Parts: sequence; C-alpha cells; structure tokens
Amino acid sequence: MPDTATPAAPSALTDPARRAEARARLDHLWGRGTRFLGSEYALLAGAMSWVSERNLVSAISNAGGFGVLACGAMEPARLAEEIAATQALTTRPFGVNLITMHPQLDELVRVCLDAGITHVVLAGGIPSGPVIRAIKEGGAKVIAFAPALVLAKRLMRLGVDALVIEGSEAGGHVGPVSLTVLAQEILPHVHDVPVFVAGGLGRGDAILSYLEQGASGAQLGTRFAASRESIAHENFKKAFIRANARDAVTSVQLDERFPVIPVRGLNNAGTRRFVQHQAETLRRFQSGELTKEAAQLDIEHFWAGALRRAVVDGDVENGSVMAGQSVGMITGEQPVGEIIKQLVDQAIDALIRQDERARYG
Repeated sequence: MPDTATPAAPSALTDPARRAEARARLDHLWGRGTRFLGSEYALLAGAMSWVSERNLVSAISNAGGFGVLACGAMEPARLAEEIAATQALTTRPFGVNLITMHPQLDELVRVCLDAGITHVVLAGGIPSGPVIRAIKEGGAKVIAFAPALVLAKRLMRLGVDALVIEGSEAGGHVGPVSLTVLAQEILPHVHDVPVFVAGGLGRGDAILSYLEQGASGAQLGTRFAASRESIAHENFKKAFIRANARDAVTSVQLDERFPVIPVRGLNNAGTRRFVQHQAETLRRFQSGELTKEAAQLDIEHFWAGALRRAVVDGDVENGSVMAGQSVGMITGEQPVGEIIKQLVDQAIDALIRQDERARYG
C-alpha cells in the first residue's frame, strides 16, 4: 500500500490542477479495467445473495461502478424478471453472477444473452468449456474466479475474458489464501486478460497499491452491503457498523471426515451453535445413529436459509451475517455514490502524496 505517513501539503490535496492530474493517472492505471467493464471506474461489485438485487446493482452502475446481480438459486424466469427490473433503473452496463453448480445453468445463460447482458460472472467452481463458449458466442464477456495461478492459466486456456482473484479476507465462501499472497502469485504472471482484486478492500489507497502491481480494478462487496441503497434489513446494516475486522471469522470444521466449506461472516449465536451442532452430529455418527452420508447432510443443512434470515428478516443472532474483514472500516450507512467517490478520492490523495514525496523527499 502506498505510504501515507508523510502528509502532503493541504494546498496540494485541494489544488484542482493537481487533483485532475492525479485523476488522469488513476484513469490510466485502471484504464484496462474501465474499458473492459464499460464503466467510469474499475470498481466491480461483488455479487451477494439477497443483497445484490435491482436497487443496489443499478445504484452502483449509475454511480460509475459496475453492478453485478446475484442470481444465486433463482429460476430462469425469476432471473429474467430481475434483469428487466434492473434495466429499468439504469442504462449503464451491469453484469450477472451465475453459480456453475446451478442445475439450470444453460437456461440461465440463455436468459442473460437474450436480455443483452454484456458480462457474465461465473462463480462457485471451475466453469466448463461449453458454458464459456456459449456465453462468448452469444456476445457476452466471461469473468471467472482464480484462486491460484495454475487455475488462472487453465481458465485463460478455456477462454475467459477476465479474472477475479479473491483473498480469504472476503465475506461469504472463501478460499484459504490472502489477497496479499494471491496478488504476488498471480499479478506478475497474468497479462493476457484483466485481473480484478478482491477481499478485504475498503479504501481507495489500498486499491491503488494493487493497480500499481498490475491489477486492472477491484471488486468490493462488504462496503456496498451496508449502503443506503442496499435492501438488507436495518439490523444487518447495524451489525456491520458495530463490527470490527476480527469479528468476521470463517466457519469452524471439527472433523476432517466431515468437511465444512469455509464461509466468512460475523461471529454470533448461530456460529457458536454450529460448532455444537457438529459435535452432536459427530457423536451420533460415532454411536451408529447416523450414517456418514446422513451426518454430512445434517451438518450441511444447518445453515439452510440462514443468509435470508439475516439479510431479509434481520435475525443477526441466528442467521448467517456474511461479511468480509473490511467490515471494520464501515462506520455508518452511506449512499453508494458517496462510497465510490470516497474510494476514488482516497486513491487520488495517495497519488498526490506520492508526487509530493518524489518532489521534496
């Protein structure tokens, strides 16, 4: 991250000419990302189930970012309805996030293409070659997640148009490696497609540091989840505002025979009960009361509907309050436009400070 310990002169930070110069440098740094997305800023919105719907997505795109609808478990007809509703709220481009394991993935792809969606984000696993080809032949661009360099290279061979490298600091389902390490592993070696960084990002100067390492833009979710335009329950937003970074923890696995997909969220009564539930399920398995398959299903079903309970119903004690570690930077409910402006201003301030150090030491 750029060193901001030495403050620039106030006149430098407020000088319109200096800010315009720094903004031009920022536009150059993430130019590949903005050209790819078709947005003013290379700020890609993370797709969050129950949160990334028409209101938030259109607000992000209207503010110059790139909103992404979260399809999640939607049926094709429901997705078509949500896309049309979003298009009624913005004329700017936005994307749709599809889960590769969805049983109707092919139909969902067709819905996106028929609606003129320009970018499809494939998540939840390595997408197949035929799905990638269908999207590209339909005229849309494909974005996929690369949790390691070897997978980044494989995805590029399959034809994806851009990559997201998401560190374990992110909210929701996460991998084991931090963004700091992923960036060092992947950015120096991937040049053929734009790469967007994600995970724990909450400030513009941090985003700038990754742009200077070769990233084309950044993906953020947690900060937008607590925005004014987010339809999340007030209890959900207040939990974000109260939380510190250390409160966003990954789910615990008690026994390697019964794997638990790591999910980062705010520690609450539900997460503590999940540990107890695993222990009780293990006891029932060891006593012969449950088969291994039944025990695994019992563990997996614990969180069924838990995200909806938190986001929609506001039960932040028993629901799953998915949040990244950047949650500690949220101090209040802000409009999306203000969040994006703040991120851009922080990056510009950092560039001006760099210039001041270069001039005066």
